[in-house]
Amino acid sequence: MILKSFDAVPLSFDHGAQVRASVGQSATAGFDRRQGLPKELVVQVATPGEIETAISRYYGKTDDSVSRMIQDITEGDVDLGLDMGALDDDAGGDDDADAPLIKLVNSIIVEAFKARASDIHLEPLEHSFRMRYRVDGVCHELQGPPKRLQPSIISRLKIMSNMSIQEKRIPQDGRIQASVPGKKIDLRVSCLPTTHGESIVMRILDKEGVKLGLGQLGFFADDEQTFERLIGLPDGILLVTGPTGSGKTTTLYAVLNYINRPDRKIITVEDPVEYQLSGINQVQVSEVVGLTFSNALRAMLRQAPNVVMLGEIRDMETATIAINASLTGHLVFSTLHTNDAPSAVTRLIDIGVKPFLIASGTRGLMAQRLVRRICANCGEDYAPTPYEIESLNFTPEELKNSQMKMGKGCGKCSKGYRGRFGIYEIFVIDDEVRKLIFDQAPSSVLRARSREMGMRSLRQDGARKALAGMTSPEEVIAITSKDIE
Repeated sequence: MILKSFDAVPLSFDHGAQVRASVGQSATAGFDRRQGLPKELVVQVATPGEIETAISRYYGKTDDSVSRMIQDITEGDVDLGLDMGALDDDAGGDDDADAPLIKLVNSIIVEAFKARASDIHLEPLEHSFRMRYRVDGVCHELQGPPKRLQPSIISRLKIMSNMSIQEKRIPQDGRIQASVPGKKIDLRVSCLPTTHGESIVMRILDKEGVKLGLGQLGFFADDEQTFERLIGLPDGILLVTGPTGSGKTTTLYAVLNYINRPDRKIITVEDPVEYQLSGINQVQVSEVVGLTFSNALRAMLRQAPNVVMLGEIRDMETATIAINASLTGHLVFSTLHTNDAPSAVTRLIDIGVKPFLIASGTRGLMAQRLVRRICANCGEDYAPTPYEIESLNFTPEELKNSQMKMGKGCGKCSKGYRGRFGIYEIFVIDDEVRKLIFDQAPSSVLRARSREMGMRSLRQDGARKALAGMTSPEEVIAITSKDIE
């Protein structure tokens, strides 16, 4: 008998009607369902497949192979084949290839890739070892390995990523190259000492993601034309802004692929180099040897590039060099952490860049966020709530012609969503905006000017993509803020 409770899903049992009646009585005996649950209890018969679909919809997909392996190791008297002594002397060679622990670690990576996860989180807690996959920007918790396996699993991953297993007091970074069915992937590994042990986060870097065209990033035709015009300019600087994890690097890689031709020399400076691009010179920042962003950028400019991509503008020196490069015939791309496009100007001035340099060198500013895409397999027509209509300023005409959808959840998606794409606001710098920047106008004045020029805010761009059935209104509202319209 299986007893599960969901927010809006009936309790389900795989026994007959007699069991249904007896369970219905026992479920209410000595238990006030109105106090225990905010919903009215409905007892029904359901097949195992229906139960698994409900679990997948409300709690995310379960990882059967990893769960079975954890159960075998936990319940069985299994020799792990890899103790701490072996880890010190062996780097995980072929002698250990059949050890259950190594198979478990490999399965965690493979199953995360199959689940389309972008990150694997292994977090030591006081009494447990938590494992989560981040799928489409949302963390899903799975059955974690037993706490007693924590030191061995962490040491195994540190060996795979060429970290020191003796050092447990300072953060470490590494990289793993792994083979999954059909391809090879890279994992960027971060190890951080915490109260209850070392926390491991593995970022899965799939090279297919950087081969996206501009249209696949989520641009509508009008924004795509504007963006193509900006990245086709011979010089100037284009800044992509947004918080961590908003897809800025993926956008810049897609731009470099788009403009990469034999007659152009392109150099990038990154920390770290996440993807290796064919035909492009990529420089890895190394603070240990003194190769900072600013030092690397100075050296790059002596290599006579046509296009320069700077992973991130972090300080006044880097920003000044980048903007000066844009004024001397180079096309420069970089990223900045701001909430919206007009705020990038204020941020650069706060860093210490002279306003006349910003006004002269900047060609465009683009802010972006990532929203989840409605699953094509289970998406159904959807009528927005009054709150969603008010929040996104839908007009009656827009609602009449909308193709709005909402995913109900199926075996091919995660809670009705599959994949993500971008929503954008593109601020093109014209002569009037340059004058405002030179006069150090506040971001509110720049934002007002951008609206006069027809720039859509992030929420407005998200709203029209919700109307087109690409994402949901609740997703747009959750990702965007009312105060940056």
